[in-house]
Amino acid sequence: MRSAEGGTFREGFRGGGASGPKTVARSSVERAFLVGIEYRVRTPQAKAGKTSLSSEAQAARDSVRRAAAGSKAPSIPQFSAEESLAELRTLALSAGAEVTGEFLQHRDKPDPATLIGKGKLEEIAAAAASASADLLLFDHDLTASQQRNIEKVVSIRVIDRTQLILDIFARHARTREGQLQVELAQLEYLLPRLGGRGIEMSQLGGGIGTRGPGETQLETDRRKIYRRIRHVKEQIDNVRRIRAQQRRRRESVPVATVSLVGYTNAGKSTLFNALTQATVLASPKMFATLDPTIRAVTLPSKRKALLSDTVGFIRNLPHTLVSAFRATLEEVQRAALILHVSDASSPLSAEQDAQVERVLKELEADGKPRLRVMNKIDLLPPGQRDSLRDDATSVHVSAAKGIGMSTLLDRIDQMLSEDAIRRIRLRVPQKEGKTLAMLEARARIYSRAYKDGLVELEVGAPESVVRRVKEWVVGREA
Repeated sequence: MRSAEGGTFREGFRGGGASGPKTVARSSVERAFLVGIEYRVRTPQAKAGKTSLSSEAQAARDSVRRAAAGSKAPSIPQFSAEESLAELRTLALSAGAEVTGEFLQHRDKPDPATLIGKGKLEEIAAAAASASADLLLFDHDLTASQQRNIEKVVSIRVIDRTQLILDIFARHARTREGQLQVELAQLEYLLPRLGGRGIEMSQLGGGIGTRGPGETQLETDRRKIYRRIRHVKEQIDNVRRIRAQQRRRRESVPVATVSLVGYTNAGKSTLFNALTQATVLASPKMFATLDPTIRAVTLPSKRKALLSDTVGFIRNLPHTLVSAFRATLEEVQRAALILHVSDASSPLSAEQDAQVERVLKELEADGKPRLRVMNKIDLLPPGQRDSLRDDATSVHVSAAKGIGMSTLLDRIDQMLSEDAIRRIRLRVPQKEGKTLAMLEARARIYSRAYKDGLVELEVGAPESVVRRVKEWVVGREA
């Protein structure tokens, strides 16, 4: 249904798009009404009747599009306001909400008081009330004053995009480490929003030593939050120290770490399980994986590598989350190789990849050796799937169907320089059973012959293994 100028209403979304009446009990599921905003800026083209978008993601899109044009690559599809609102819908469903309606507002510039203007806000309030919504979700970050002003008009809770993502992180944090990092991000988000939250935030404190003018409840709350932030940061520093000690122990052994990164819901956890035979939760919900997981994987050369699954990235990932999760994301910074997992079936794959690049740059990990893993090729049409070709920088796989796993492992093996593979010839006495068993387990054997109580072998073995059998080496080819 088209609203008054500048906006579009949609009602009754069930699990991602179908319309119809709702039957879910309100006691168990919160009903959310979504609000998206698209800003238009006046340009010379706009005067001729055209408009151009202005959003936080536009700069990244433009830079990637310019780079693509310079390399004669196809243009990258834009992340439109409708697609951004669809992503907000998926986030809301991941948070456990039921989406009862949507509104997309088109404006030339944001309203400093209410973001979308008071008149349009009253229109949205009426639509949300008719949909019996419990909360309003904005696909935009709100200032503290904007949030308060909007709540006064709509008379229901108002949540912005960052607060929604923080809520999803809080739902999915399982380890103490993950919970601490989420709490820090939530506290840093809450601190500037304490003012004006109600009469209870401005009353004087009571008790001996606080009578008279005293400090306001708001100041007391701020002081408590600052104290809690310091305490949480100290605990996170302890986590980082423990992680650093674990990392030093790992690095004392020549075992490379490979980190999986990618847009949320690109299939990282499914790929992680396929490569390591682990049972990490793989879910279509956004940010299903929050707590880091590290497992060993055996490469075709018989070398061991450590594979690290990390939290998914998203468009305009809140800076507070990037800062709070540095203890976890340090695994990406220290990795020998980064596997950038992309959803090959998504029409916005290129735009999502650009957002991942922005976060990697913020983590100062954009210069790391990298391999692009185009996942979910089983969802592509057969003709398109058959035309895909791997190259030096990318591999096409389907983690869910097990397609391309051996090719991916081979490519990882080729790109890792830790504990490099050497091809050597050996003459090992047959009585050296332990050495022969170790070679069988940790080296690739190309030929074997028995002569005069000796076993003549040609093997490809890691340097760590070569050092252990150097007394029997008779020749080296590489």
